Amino acid sequence: MKKFIIPALTSALIIGTASTSFAAQNPFSDVNEHHWAYQSVLGLAEAGIITGYDNSDAGLNGKFVGNRNITRYEMAQMIAKTLARIEGESSPFNIQLRGHQWTFVDNSGVRRVVDGTVVPFKLNNGAVVDMQKLDELMNLLIEFREELDTIGIRVQDLEDHSDKVKWTGELRYRYWNDKTTDSEKDTLNQFQIRLFPTAKLDDHWTAKARFTASLNMEEDTTGNAKLTFVYADGKYDKLNIQLGKMPFVSKADSGLVMDDFFSGGRITYGDKFKINLEAGRWNLKNSNLEVGSDASNYVGGDLLYDDDNRFNFGLGYRHFKSDKFANADGYGDNNKANIVSVGAGYKFGDFELDAAYAKNTKADEYNKGYNVELSYAGADRTPGSWGAFIAYRYAGNNVSLSPTYDSYGISSNKKGFDFGVSWSPFKNTLTELSYFRGKTLDTRKTNKSLFGRVSFFF
Repeated sequence: MKKFIIPALTSALIIGTASTSFAAQNPFSDVNEHHWAYQSVLGLAEAGIITGYDNSDAGLNGKFVGNRNITRYEMAQMIAKTLARIEGESSPFNIQLRGHQWTFVDNSGVRRVVDGTVVPFKLNNGAVVDMQKLDELMNLLIEFREELDTIGIRVQDLEDHSDKVKWTGELRYRYWNDKTTDSEKDTLNQFQIRLFPTAKLDDHWTAKARFTASLNMEEDTTGNAKLTFVYADGKYDKLNIQLGKMPFVSKADSGLVMDDFFSGGRITYGDKFKINLEAGRWNLKNSNLEVGSDASNYVGGDLLYDDDNRFNFGLGYRHFKSDKFANADGYGDNNKANIVSVGAGYKFGDFELDAAYAKNTKADEYNKGYNVELSYAGADRTPGSWGAFIAYRYAGNNVSLSPTYDSYGISSNKKGFDFGVSWSPFKNTLTELSYFRGKTLDTRKTNKSLFGRVSFFF
Protein backbone atom coordinates (compact mmCIF):
# COMPACT_ATOMS: atom_id res chain seq x y z
CA MET A 1 0.00 0.00 0.00
CA LYS A 2 1.43 3.41 -0.99
CA LYS A 3 2.27 5.79 1.82
CA PHE A 4 0.34 8.65 0.22
CA ILE A 5 -2.85 6.56 0.24
CA ILE A 6 -2.67 5.82 3.97
CA PRO A 7 -3.19 9.43 5.13
CA ALA A 8 -6.15 9.83 2.79
CA LEU A 9 -7.81 6.70 4.13
CA THR A 10 -7.20 7.36 7.81
CA SER A 11 -7.05 11.13 8.19
CA ALA A 12 -10.75 11.46 9.02
CA LEU A 13 -10.23 9.03 11.87
CA ILE A 14 -6.79 10.05 13.14
CA ILE A 15 -6.90 13.83 12.73
CA GLY A 16 -10.25 13.80 14.51
CA THR A 17 -8.51 12.26 17.50
CA ALA A 18 -5.39 14.39 17.54
CA SER A 19 -4.52 17.99 18.28
CA THR A 20 -3.17 19.34 14.99
CA SER A 21 -2.17 22.65 13.52
CA PHE A 22 -2.25 23.03 9.75
CA ALA A 23 -0.12 26.11 10.04
CA ALA A 24 2.79 24.04 11.25
CA GLN A 25 5.96 23.89 9.21
CA ASN A 26 6.19 21.12 6.59
CA PRO A 27 8.46 18.46 8.17
CA PHE A 28 9.16 16.61 4.92
CA SER A 29 11.37 18.03 2.18
CA ASP A 30 9.77 15.85 -0.52
CA VAL A 31 6.06 16.66 0.15
CA ASN A 32 4.72 19.41 -2.08
CA GLU A 33 2.24 21.73 -0.37
CA HIS A 34 0.01 21.52 -3.46
CA HIS A 35 -0.32 17.71 -3.28
CA TRP A 36 -3.90 16.53 -2.62
CA ALA A 37 -2.82 14.66 0.53
CA TYR A 38 -0.64 17.48 1.90
CA GLN A 39 -2.94 18.52 4.77
CA SER A 40 -3.43 14.90 5.84
CA VAL A 41 0.30 14.21 5.84
CA LEU A 42 0.97 17.41 7.78
CA GLY A 43 -1.74 16.66 10.35
CA LEU A 44 -0.50 13.14 10.91
CA ALA A 45 3.08 14.32 11.33
CA GLU A 46 2.03 17.05 13.79
CA ALA A 47 0.12 14.43 15.80
CA GLY A 48 3.19 12.21 15.90
CA ILE A 49 1.47 9.45 13.97
CA ILE A 50 4.00 9.41 11.13
CA THR A 51 7.64 10.40 10.99
CA GLY A 52 10.25 10.77 8.28
CA TYR A 53 13.26 8.57 7.70
CA ASP A 54 16.33 8.83 9.90
CA ASN A 55 19.96 7.76 9.60
CA SER A 56 19.10 4.36 8.12
CA ASP A 57 19.65 5.89 4.69
CA ALA A 58 21.33 9.29 4.40
CA GLY A 59 19.63 9.90 1.04
CA LEU A 60 16.19 9.59 2.68
CA ASN A 61 16.79 11.65 5.83
CA GLY A 62 13.93 14.07 6.44
CA LYS A 63 11.83 12.67 3.59
CA PHE A 64 8.35 11.14 3.57
CA VAL A 65 8.84 9.06 0.34
CA GLY A 66 5.15 8.87 -0.48
CA ASN A 67 5.49 6.48 -3.41
CA ARG A 68 7.16 3.79 -1.31
CA ASN A 69 5.15 0.76 -0.20
CA ILE A 70 4.79 0.62 3.57
CA THR A 71 4.93 -2.63 5.51
CA ARG A 72 2.14 -4.02 7.66
CA TYR A 73 4.37 -3.45 10.68
CA GLU A 74 4.71 0.26 9.82
CA MET A 75 0.94 0.54 9.49
CA ALA A 76 0.52 -1.16 12.88
CA GLN A 77 2.83 1.46 14.41
CA MET A 78 0.60 4.22 13.01
CA ILE A 79 -2.45 2.57 14.55
CA ALA A 80 -0.64 2.18 17.87
CA LYS A 81 0.23 5.87 17.96
CA THR A 82 -3.39 6.74 17.19
CA LEU A 83 -4.56 4.61 20.11
CA ALA A 84 -2.02 6.31 22.35
CA ARG A 85 -3.42 9.72 21.39
CA ILE A 86 -6.95 8.56 22.25
CA GLU A 87 -5.96 7.23 25.64
CA GLY A 88 -3.38 9.89 26.43
CA GLU A 89 -0.87 7.23 27.33
CA SER A 90 2.15 5.99 25.44
CA SER A 91 1.95 2.14 25.38
CA PRO A 92 1.64 -0.72 25.91
CA PHE A 93 -1.97 -1.14 26.99
CA ASN A 94 -4.83 -3.55 26.38
CA ILE A 95 -8.04 -2.85 24.51
CA GLN A 96 -11.14 -4.88 25.20
CA LEU A 97 -13.95 -4.53 22.67
CA ARG A 98 -17.50 -5.76 23.26
CA GLY A 99 -20.35 -4.35 21.21
CA HIS A 100 -19.43 -0.68 20.86
CA GLN A 101 -17.98 -0.56 24.35
CA TRP A 102 -14.23 0.07 24.53
CA THR A 103 -12.29 -0.53 27.72
CA PHE A 104 -8.72 0.86 27.85
CA VAL A 105 -6.48 -0.86 30.39
CA ASP A 106 -2.89 -0.17 31.48
CA ASN A 107 -0.79 -1.33 34.41
CA SER A 108 -2.76 0.82 36.85
CA GLY A 109 -6.08 -0.85 35.95
CA VAL A 110 -9.13 0.19 33.97
CA ARG A 111 -8.71 3.76 32.73
CA ARG A 112 -11.89 4.51 30.83
CA VAL A 113 -14.96 2.81 29.39
CA VAL A 114 -16.33 4.31 26.18
CA ASP A 115 -19.73 3.27 24.88
CA GLY A 116 -20.17 4.56 21.34
CA THR A 117 -23.83 3.51 21.29
CA VAL A 118 -24.69 6.01 24.04
CA VAL A 119 -22.77 9.19 23.39
CA PRO A 120 -19.66 10.20 21.48
CA PHE A 121 -16.76 11.03 23.78
CA LYS A 122 -14.34 13.94 23.70
CA LEU A 123 -10.59 14.11 24.07
CA ASN A 124 -8.74 16.62 26.17
CA ASN A 125 -8.23 18.83 23.11
CA GLY A 126 -11.98 18.91 22.45
CA ALA A 127 -11.91 16.64 19.40
CA VAL A 128 -14.91 14.35 19.17
CA VAL A 129 -14.58 10.63 18.55
CA ASP A 130 -17.95 9.41 17.31
CA MET A 131 -19.21 5.89 16.65
CA GLN A 132 -18.20 5.98 12.98
CA LYS A 133 -14.61 6.76 13.88
CA LEU A 134 -14.63 3.98 16.46
CA ASP A 135 -15.86 1.54 13.82
CA GLU A 136 -13.15 2.65 11.38
CA LEU A 137 -10.48 2.19 14.01
CA MET A 138 -11.99 -1.15 15.02
CA ASN A 139 -11.66 -2.42 11.42
CA LEU A 140 -8.00 -1.43 11.42
CA LEU A 141 -7.49 -3.24 14.73
CA ILE A 142 -9.04 -6.41 13.31
CA GLU A 143 -6.90 -6.29 10.16
CA PHE A 144 -3.61 -5.62 11.97
CA ARG A 145 -4.25 -7.61 15.14
CA GLU A 146 -1.16 -9.83 14.86
CA GLU A 147 1.22 -6.95 14.13
CA LEU A 148 -0.18 -4.91 17.03
CA ASP A 149 0.37 -7.85 19.34
CA THR A 150 4.07 -7.94 18.44
CA ILE A 151 4.53 -4.34 19.58
CA GLY A 152 2.75 -4.85 22.89
CA ILE A 153 -0.88 -3.91 22.19
CA ARG A 154 -3.36 -6.64 22.97
CA VAL A 155 -6.80 -6.54 21.33
CA GLN A 156 -9.37 -8.81 22.95
CA ASP A 157 -12.93 -9.93 22.20
CA LEU A 158 -12.77 -8.92 18.54
CA GLU A 159 -15.19 -11.70 17.70
CA ASP A 160 -18.03 -9.56 19.03
CA HIS A 161 -17.24 -6.94 16.37
CA SER A 162 -16.42 -9.06 13.35
CA ASP A 163 -19.13 -10.66 11.25
CA LYS A 164 -20.28 -14.05 12.47
CA VAL A 165 -19.80 -15.48 8.98
CA LYS A 166 -16.77 -14.79 6.79
CA TRP A 167 -17.08 -15.44 3.04
CA THR A 168 -14.30 -16.27 0.60
CA GLY A 169 -14.60 -17.61 -2.91
CA GLU A 170 -13.11 -18.85 -6.15
CA LEU A 171 -14.20 -18.24 -9.75
CA ARG A 172 -12.53 -20.69 -12.09
CA TYR A 173 -12.51 -21.87 -15.67
CA ARG A 174 -11.58 -25.49 -16.47
CA TYR A 175 -11.00 -27.32 -19.74
CA TRP A 176 -10.41 -31.03 -20.40
CA ASN A 177 -9.70 -32.69 -23.75
CA ASP A 178 -9.40 -36.49 -23.44
CA LYS A 179 -8.86 -38.84 -26.40
CA THR A 180 -8.29 -42.61 -26.55
CA THR A 181 -7.41 -44.36 -29.84
CA ASP A 182 -10.51 -45.56 -31.75
CA SER A 183 -12.79 -43.68 -29.35
CA GLU A 184 -14.57 -40.35 -29.56
CA LYS A 185 -12.92 -37.34 -27.98
CA ASP A 186 -14.33 -36.28 -24.60
CA THR A 187 -14.27 -32.59 -23.70
CA LEU A 188 -15.42 -30.47 -20.79
CA ASN A 189 -15.55 -26.69 -21.04
CA GLN A 190 -16.69 -25.34 -17.69
CA PHE A 191 -16.99 -22.18 -15.58
CA GLN A 192 -17.52 -22.69 -11.87
CA ILE A 193 -17.99 -20.47 -8.82
CA ARG A 194 -17.30 -21.67 -5.30
CA LEU A 195 -18.34 -19.81 -2.16
CA PHE A 196 -16.83 -20.72 1.23
CA PRO A 197 -18.71 -19.45 4.32
CA THR A 198 -16.89 -19.85 7.65
CA ALA A 199 -18.56 -19.14 11.00
CA LYS A 200 -16.64 -19.02 14.28
CA LEU A 201 -18.75 -20.69 16.97
CA ASP A 202 -16.46 -20.25 19.97
CA ASP A 203 -12.76 -20.40 20.84
CA HIS A 204 -12.51 -23.99 19.59
CA TRP A 205 -15.25 -24.69 17.05
CA THR A 206 -15.80 -23.36 13.53
CA ALA A 207 -18.53 -24.20 11.01
CA LYS A 208 -17.31 -24.54 7.40
CA ALA A 209 -19.17 -25.06 4.12
CA ARG A 210 -18.89 -24.74 0.34
CA PHE A 211 -21.54 -23.85 -2.24
CA THR A 212 -20.77 -24.67 -5.88
CA ALA A 213 -22.45 -23.66 -9.14
CA SER A 214 -21.29 -24.55 -12.67
CA LEU A 215 -21.76 -23.36 -16.26
CA ASN A 216 -21.18 -25.71 -19.20
CA MET A 217 -19.71 -23.40 -21.85
CA GLU A 218 -20.02 -25.87 -24.74
CA GLU A 219 -23.74 -26.55 -24.19
CA ASP A 220 -24.53 -23.12 -22.72
CA THR A 221 -26.25 -24.69 -19.71
CA THR A 222 -26.07 -23.89 -16.02
CA GLY A 223 -26.48 -26.26 -13.10
CA ASN A 224 -28.21 -25.66 -9.80
CA ALA A 225 -26.07 -24.42 -6.95
CA LYS A 226 -25.36 -27.21 -4.50
CA LEU A 227 -23.97 -27.60 -1.01
CA THR A 228 -20.72 -29.47 -1.62
CA PHE A 229 -19.74 -29.89 2.01
CA VAL A 230 -20.65 -28.65 5.48
CA TYR A 231 -19.01 -29.65 8.75
CA ALA A 232 -18.03 -28.53 12.23
CA ASP A 233 -14.30 -28.21 12.90
CA GLY A 234 -13.07 -28.31 16.51
CA LYS A 235 -9.46 -27.68 17.53
CA TYR A 236 -8.01 -28.37 20.98
CA ASP A 237 -4.23 -27.97 20.95
CA LYS A 238 -2.99 -31.06 19.03
CA LEU A 239 -6.48 -32.59 18.77
CA ASN A 240 -8.73 -31.86 15.77
CA ILE A 241 -12.35 -33.12 15.56
CA GLN A 242 -14.49 -32.80 12.41
CA LEU A 243 -18.15 -33.79 12.03
CA GLY A 244 -20.41 -33.55 8.97
CA LYS A 245 -19.71 -33.82 5.24
CA MET A 246 -16.07 -32.91 4.75
CA PRO A 247 -13.11 -33.13 2.33
CA PHE A 248 -11.87 -36.72 1.91
CA VAL A 249 -8.19 -36.98 0.88
CA SER A 250 -5.94 -40.01 1.36
CA LYS A 251 -3.07 -38.05 2.89
CA ALA A 252 -0.65 -40.97 3.26
CA ASP A 253 -0.42 -41.38 -0.54
CA SER A 254 -1.05 -37.69 -1.44
CA GLY A 255 -4.37 -38.41 -3.15
CA LEU A 256 -3.44 -41.50 -5.17
CA VAL A 257 -6.48 -43.31 -3.70
CA MET A 258 -8.93 -40.54 -2.86
CA ASP A 259 -9.75 -36.85 -3.30
CA ASP A 260 -13.47 -36.30 -2.75
CA PHE A 261 -15.92 -35.78 0.19
CA PHE A 262 -17.54 -38.12 2.72
CA SER A 263 -20.15 -37.85 5.48
CA GLY A 264 -19.15 -38.86 8.99
CA GLY A 265 -16.48 -37.98 11.52
CA ARG A 266 -12.73 -37.55 11.71
CA ILE A 267 -10.31 -37.31 14.65
CA THR A 268 -6.72 -36.19 14.13
CA TYR A 269 -4.10 -35.99 16.87
CA GLY A 270 -0.46 -34.98 16.84
CA ASP A 271 2.03 -32.47 15.51
CA LYS A 272 4.87 -33.76 13.34
CA PHE A 273 3.63 -37.30 14.01
CA LYS A 274 -0.12 -37.55 13.43
CA ILE A 275 -2.77 -40.23 13.62
CA ASN A 276 -5.90 -39.69 11.55
CA LEU A 277 -9.06 -41.82 12.10
CA GLU A 278 -12.20 -41.58 9.93
CA ALA A 279 -15.59 -43.30 9.70
CA GLY A 280 -18.81 -42.64 7.80
CA ARG A 281 -20.41 -43.05 4.38
CA TRP A 282 -19.03 -42.41 0.88
CA ASN A 283 -21.18 -42.46 -2.27
CA LEU A 284 -19.81 -44.65 -5.08
CA LYS A 285 -21.33 -42.40 -7.76
CA ASN A 286 -18.23 -40.21 -7.25
CA SER A 287 -15.85 -43.12 -7.96
CA ASN A 288 -14.30 -44.33 -11.23
CA LEU A 289 -16.12 -47.68 -10.96
CA GLU A 290 -19.25 -46.68 -12.94
CA VAL A 291 -21.53 -48.76 -10.71
CA GLY A 292 -24.16 -46.12 -9.97
CA SER A 293 -25.13 -44.37 -6.77
CA ASP A 294 -24.80 -46.09 -3.41
CA ALA A 295 -23.54 -44.86 -0.04
CA SER A 296 -20.90 -47.38 1.01
CA ASN A 297 -19.84 -47.83 4.64
CA TYR A 298 -16.36 -46.54 5.29
CA VAL A 299 -13.67 -46.70 8.01
CA GLY A 300 -10.02 -45.79 7.63
CA GLY A 301 -7.17 -43.53 8.57
CA ASP A 302 -3.51 -42.57 8.27
CA LEU A 303 -0.28 -42.55 10.25
CA LEU A 304 1.68 -39.49 9.15
CA TYR A 305 5.05 -37.83 9.71
CA ASP A 306 6.03 -34.44 8.29
CA ASP A 307 8.96 -32.31 9.48
CA ASP A 308 7.79 -29.40 7.22
CA ASN A 309 11.31 -28.85 5.90
CA ARG A 310 12.76 -32.03 4.40
CA PHE A 311 10.97 -35.37 4.77
CA ASN A 312 7.42 -36.73 5.03
CA PHE A 313 6.03 -40.24 5.26
CA GLY A 314 2.58 -41.84 5.50
CA LEU A 315 0.85 -45.18 5.90
CA GLY A 316 -2.88 -45.47 5.14
CA TYR A 317 -5.72 -47.99 5.32
CA ARG A 318 -9.28 -47.65 3.97
CA HIS A 319 -12.14 -50.15 4.10
CA PHE A 320 -15.36 -49.77 2.07
CA LYS A 321 -18.43 -52.04 1.99
CA SER A 322 -21.24 -51.94 -0.58
CA ASP A 323 -23.07 -54.50 -2.72
CA LYS A 324 -22.25 -52.27 -5.70
CA PHE A 325 -18.63 -53.42 -5.62
CA ALA A 326 -19.77 -56.81 -6.98
CA ASN A 327 -20.88 -55.01 -10.16
CA ALA A 328 -17.47 -53.44 -10.78
CA ASP A 329 -15.08 -54.93 -13.33
CA GLY A 330 -12.39 -56.97 -11.56
CA TYR A 331 -14.18 -57.59 -8.23
CA GLY A 332 -15.98 -60.87 -8.83
CA ASP A 333 -18.68 -61.24 -6.18
CA ASN A 334 -16.81 -59.24 -3.54
CA ASN A 335 -18.72 -56.47 -1.76
CA LYS A 336 -15.70 -54.98 0.05
CA ALA A 337 -12.62 -52.92 -0.76
CA ASN A 338 -9.54 -53.04 1.50
CA ILE A 339 -6.98 -50.49 0.34
CA VAL A 340 -3.52 -50.18 1.89
CA SER A 341 -1.27 -47.31 0.80
CA VAL A 342 2.16 -45.89 1.59
CA GLY A 343 3.81 -42.65 0.51
CA ALA A 344 6.93 -40.56 1.11
CA GLY A 345 8.40 -37.25 0.02
CA TYR A 346 11.82 -35.59 0.15
CA LYS A 347 12.58 -31.88 -0.37
CA PHE A 348 15.89 -30.54 -1.63
CA GLY A 349 15.95 -26.80 -2.27
CA ASP A 350 13.01 -25.83 -4.46
CA PHE A 351 12.57 -29.40 -5.66
CA GLU A 352 10.50 -32.19 -4.10
CA LEU A 353 10.45 -35.88 -4.99
CA ASP A 354 7.31 -37.82 -4.00
CA ALA A 355 6.36 -41.47 -4.39
CA ALA A 356 3.28 -43.49 -3.40
CA TYR A 357 1.95 -47.04 -3.76
CA ALA A 358 -1.50 -48.48 -3.06
CA LYS A 359 -3.23 -51.86 -3.41
CA ASN A 360 -6.78 -53.14 -3.00
CA THR A 361 -6.50 -56.63 -1.49
CA LYS A 362 -10.15 -57.50 -2.27
CA ALA A 363 -10.03 -56.86 -6.04
CA ASP A 364 -8.70 -59.33 -8.61
CA GLU A 365 -7.83 -56.86 -11.39
CA TYR A 366 -6.83 -53.19 -11.68
CA ASN A 367 -6.05 -53.43 -7.98
CA LYS A 368 -2.80 -51.49 -7.71
CA GLY A 369 -1.59 -47.95 -8.26
CA TYR A 370 1.62 -46.01 -7.90
CA ASN A 371 2.91 -42.54 -8.56
CA VAL A 372 6.39 -40.99 -8.81
CA GLU A 373 6.54 -37.22 -9.16
CA LEU A 374 9.28 -34.58 -9.27
CA SER A 375 8.06 -31.02 -8.74
CA TYR A 376 9.72 -27.61 -8.71
CA ALA A 377 8.52 -24.71 -6.53
CA GLY A 378 4.88 -23.87 -7.34
CA ALA A 379 2.57 -20.91 -7.92
CA ASP A 380 1.00 -19.57 -4.70
CA ARG A 381 -1.19 -16.63 -5.86
CA THR A 382 1.83 -14.35 -5.51
CA PRO A 383 2.37 -12.48 -8.81
CA GLY A 384 5.24 -14.02 -10.76
CA SER A 385 5.40 -17.26 -8.75
CA TRP A 386 5.48 -20.43 -10.83
CA GLY A 387 6.12 -24.14 -10.68
CA ALA A 388 6.36 -27.31 -12.77
CA PHE A 389 6.16 -31.09 -12.38
CA ILE A 390 6.79 -34.33 -14.23
CA ALA A 391 5.28 -37.62 -13.05
CA TYR A 392 4.69 -41.22 -13.98
CA ARG A 393 1.30 -42.47 -12.84
CA TYR A 394 -0.25 -45.95 -12.78
CA ALA A 395 -3.79 -46.03 -11.38
CA GLY A 396 -6.10 -49.01 -11.52
CA ASN A 397 -9.79 -48.20 -11.11
CA ASN A 398 -10.25 -50.54 -8.18
CA VAL A 399 -7.63 -48.86 -6.02
CA SER A 400 -7.54 -45.26 -7.25
CA LEU A 401 -11.26 -44.82 -6.61
CA SER A 402 -11.20 -41.02 -7.02
CA PRO A 403 -7.59 -39.79 -7.45
CA THR A 404 -6.53 -36.18 -7.21
CA TYR A 405 -4.79 -35.84 -10.59
CA ASP A 406 -6.66 -33.31 -12.76
CA SER A 407 -4.52 -33.92 -15.82
CA TYR A 408 -5.25 -37.65 -15.57
CA GLY A 409 -8.26 -36.80 -17.68
CA ILE A 410 -11.96 -37.52 -17.83
CA SER A 411 -11.31 -41.24 -18.42
CA SER A 412 -9.35 -43.38 -15.94
CA ASN A 413 -7.74 -46.84 -15.42
CA LYS A 414 -4.51 -46.02 -17.23
CA LYS A 415 -0.78 -45.47 -16.93
CA GLY A 416 1.63 -42.94 -18.42
CA PHE A 417 3.56 -39.69 -18.07
CA ASP A 418 2.08 -36.44 -16.78
CA PHE A 419 3.62 -32.96 -17.27
CA GLY A 420 2.43 -29.64 -15.92
CA VAL A 421 3.20 -26.00 -15.15
CA SER A 422 1.55 -23.39 -12.92
CA TRP A 423 1.92 -19.61 -12.88
CA SER A 424 0.41 -16.64 -11.05
CA PRO A 425 0.22 -13.67 -13.48
CA PHE A 426 -1.16 -11.30 -10.84
CA LYS A 427 -2.44 -11.25 -7.27
CA ASN A 428 -4.99 -13.90 -6.24
CA THR A 429 -4.90 -15.53 -9.66
CA LEU A 430 -3.58 -18.97 -10.56
CA THR A 431 -3.19 -20.60 -13.99
CA GLU A 432 -2.40 -24.29 -14.60
CA LEU A 433 -1.73 -26.35 -17.72
CA SER A 434 -0.91 -30.07 -17.88
CA TYR A 435 -0.71 -32.89 -20.40
CA PHE A 436 -0.98 -36.68 -19.93
CA ARG A 437 0.08 -39.32 -22.44
CA GLY A 438 -0.11 -43.06 -21.80
CA LYS A 439 -2.14 -46.24 -22.28
CA THR A 440 -5.35 -47.66 -20.85
CA LEU A 441 -4.89 -50.67 -18.56
CA ASP A 442 -7.75 -52.73 -20.03
CA THR A 443 -7.41 -52.15 -23.82
CA ARG A 444 -3.75 -51.01 -23.96
CA LYS A 445 -4.80 -48.19 -26.29
CA THR A 446 -3.05 -44.81 -26.39
CA ASN A 447 -4.66 -42.05 -24.32
CA LYS A 448 -3.93 -38.32 -24.45
CA SER A 449 -5.38 -35.75 -22.07
CA LEU A 450 -4.98 -31.96 -21.95
CA PHE A 451 -6.11 -29.99 -18.90
CA GLY A 452 -6.17 -26.23 -18.20
CA ARG A 453 -7.47 -24.09 -15.36
CA VAL A 454 -7.60 -20.40 -14.49
CA SER A 455 -8.68 -19.52 -10.92
CA PHE A 456 -9.57 -16.13 -9.44
CA PHE A 457 -9.67 -16.04 -5.63
CA PHE A 458 -11.59 -13.49 -3.57
